[in-house]
Amino acid sequence: MKETDLYQPVKDLLEGQGYVVKGEVGKCDVVGVRGEEPPLIVELKTGVTISLILQGIDRLTITDTVYIAVPRGKTKVWRKTLRDTLKLCKRVGLGFISVVGNTAEVHLDPVPYQPRKIKRRQKALLKEFIARKGDPNTGGSTKTKLMTAYRQEAIRIAEHLLEHGEMAPAKLKKEVDAPKAGDILRSNHYGWFMKVEKGIYDLTPEHREVLED
Repeated sequence: MKETDLYQPVKDLLEGQGYVVKGEVGKCDVVGVRGEEPPLIVELKTGVTISLILQGIDRLTITDTVYIAVPRGKTKVWRKTLRDTLKLCKRVGLGFISVVGNTAEVHLDPVPYQPRKIKRRQKALLKEFIARKGDPNTGGSTKTKLMTAYRQEAIRIAEHLLEHGEMAPAKLKKEVDAPKAGDILRSNHYGWFMKVEKGIYDLTPEHREVLED
């Protein structure tokens, strides 16, 4: 479908809702007016692109009632893309219309978006920020192992065990500022530690050799 093929189905849809519709008014593909309400704008494209989203966002400076309209696909990929597109449109306050044949369907009406803050995620973010010692990672890094607060704590424990030998978690917790010492030693996520006896931990021989080197 060409962009012009989308016009008549969208116009018919809006006229069925009581709008007077005209094409190519100013820089807008479709403009609908109903009584004393603010105008409605629809931007037409043959596919969802960043350019279309930005175009729709620009039209929000004119009116709150802005839709984007594209041809409807039939594949599973398109249906998945539709879910993602609706999520994006909702976040920026745009409505979404799809067109197949002579029929236009509204999937989403534009409403101001106010993201719901997830307190536990904010709490986890700040907890990691506070626990992180210094600034060991470069922002934007990919395909590289990041230094987390957990890993920093495990390294402090390993270095202390290398220097002082086997030790209880409670003592490590106090001496090297390792509040998670017990969990780190028991879970042994990195494979660095071993249990020597009840309540006492040390480095594995392999890791001790690595650290000594």
